[in-house]
Amino acid sequence: MLQTELGKYEPEGPGPPPSVYGLDGAIVVELHGDVDLVAYQQTVSLMDAAASGAELLVVIDLSQVTFFDCSGISLLMRTRRRVRGRGGDLRVVCTDPLTLRMLRITRLTPLLCPVPSLGAALRGPFGEN
Repeated sequence: MLQTELGKYEPEGPGPPPSVYGLDGAIVVELHGDVDLVAYQQTVSLMDAAASGAELLVVIDLSQVTFFDCSGISLLMRTRRRVRGRGGDLRVVCTDPLTLRMLRITRLTPLLCPVPSLGAALRGPFGEN
């Protein structure tokens, strides 16, 4: 098949920006759309700020993420290191089978302990991961 038969490739534009808010003594960061290298570059300073805030619990909600690659793993691990370095806890909300598979393959499931809902992330015991 020739390129002319495929039509012009139009990459998706940037998704909606992350939502950040406080809830029950935690800071919640909701990521949306693709979490790839571009998203990493656009959100790393926001994630660093969330990781260095006063709240001891930081929740990263991936429930609205449609694509997640190794840049997403790097973003989560960077944030986790910063949060844990100041005595806090990071929780990840995720139910997507492909993202969960990536966490299993990279053996990060025990460190990131993904949970199925925001409520579960807020209820979990502190300092578990």
